[in-house]
Amino acid sequence: MTGKQNPLLSNPLFGALPYELQENLRRLNPWWSGQPGPLLPKFRRWPFERLCSLLKSGIAPTTVLRGPRRVGKTVLLRQIIEDLLDKGVVASRILYVPFDELPTLRGIKEPVLAISRWYENAVAGDTMNSLAQAGKPAFLFLDEVQNLDSWAPQIKNLVDNSSVRVLLTGSSSLRIEAGRDSLAGRVTTLNLGPMLLREIAGLQFQQHVSPFWSDRENGNLVMPDFWIEARKFATQHDQIRSRAFAALSERGAYPFAHERPDVPWHELADHLNESIIKRAIQHDLRLGARGQKRDERLLEEVFRMCCRYAGQAPGQNVFVPELKEALGANIGWQRILSYMRFLDATLLIRLIDPLELRLKRRKAPAKVALSDHSLRASWLQEIVPLDPKGLLANPHLTDIAGHLAESTLGYFLASIPNLDIAYFPPRGSEPEVDFVVTIGTRRIPIEVKYRRRIDPHQDTIGLRAFLEKTVYNAQFGLLITLEDDVQVSDPRIIPISLSSILWLR
Repeated sequence: MTGKQNPLLSNPLFGALPYELQENLRRLNPWWSGQPGPLLPKFRRWPFERLCSLLKSGIAPTTVLRGPRRVGKTVLLRQIIEDLLDKGVVASRILYVPFDELPTLRGIKEPVLAISRWYENAVAGDTMNSLAQAGKPAFLFLDEVQNLDSWAPQIKNLVDNSSVRVLLTGSSSLRIEAGRDSLAGRVTTLNLGPMLLREIAGLQFQQHVSPFWSDRENGNLVMPDFWIEARKFATQHDQIRSRAFAALSERGAYPFAHERPDVPWHELADHLNESIIKRAIQHDLRLGARGQKRDERLLEEVFRMCCRYAGQAPGQNVFVPELKEALGANIGWQRILSYMRFLDATLLIRLIDPLELRLKRRKAPAKVALSDHSLRASWLQEIVPLDPKGLLANPHLTDIAGHLAESTLGYFLASIPNLDIAYFPPRGSEPEVDFVVTIGTRRIPIEVKYRRRIDPHQDTIGLRAFLEKTVYNAQFGLLITLEDDVQVSDPRIIPISLSSILWLR
């Protein structure tokens, strides 16, 4: 307790909560009674240091970590709590509340504010403002906050009236984005997807490599020398990069798949289906009055088609007849499109829009990128390798692997902050380009050719056509390949393998 106690806090009714909820909160915060928290992995995902910095001294009082389920958001929160305690932060200054594990919240009006009042009274022994005035601010960790109705107004009220540092997580971009407008100026958002290739090397093989490309270096992407040096960097780590990529190919990029490499694929696939896909479809997308009206079976079938056509832009002519056959009902395109956007909001997929340079052009459908190819393998029960050795043993899967490589790259690029990504659909005599990255006024066309033999002329037609249009303002293009040793005579085209580009961040 700091200073003179606030008289409100001496009132036993101030901030009262039901007994069961109080006991649950004490159990979830064992450090209050000097007990250890749960055993945590020693491996820390890439946002750890960034989150610690934002929590302690970020411009905004609130940080939101969002991402699909099972990518390690809760583990990161618990690791940060452990780090704070190890560095001497008094246990009573830390409150952790997982909003997907508290059935006793039912009937509590404005639970964020109610728990905060109880915490001041029963745990901190003083107001958050008094703690902050004494240079000992409280840290609040609110996990899966999107499960609460009207969570954003409660957070706004809290940070507007209390000097407190807050870290939130959420698995639904839809519900998180809906709340961010009311939190303008009060929140910093960080996205977390499945593991990066370097993280797989660190977690499964205990080989830790610093990144070549950080989010602050996006401006360098428009320089050809950046990519030339990037290839050299990837080549320097060829052995561990290849091992990590083979592990990614075999088991995907969700952390639990590599924490337990001994678990057989069929068990891993069941876990992916139950804890990620079905949890998102049956729970996250059906929260609230609007969510309860959504058709669960239609969501599942739309996701199934997104898996089937990952890396492609199937559109109305594909989705409508196939869903009609699958469901035995006429489903309109606009409804299908809205369900695809709901899935995008769970971050299970990313929808990559076409590059619209001419406003009068008819808009093409979005391209589908899956968060991880392992979701497709588990949902469709079809394993498709991405690594060169795996494809050499299964050459009949090369075409599907090409689409999945495009999907993997699309999700990777779409997850990078402040990077504008689109694809270039065919327009008259102009061929399609798989992706176009825009940085300021400059563009980088990217083409994926994922096979063992590359024709330096035929396989670069799309890139060269884009580069030759001065209005597109692109000085060079990237050719994403399966192997590392591809050579192209055109100096404007830089080949780089998929594993190499994934290795950079």
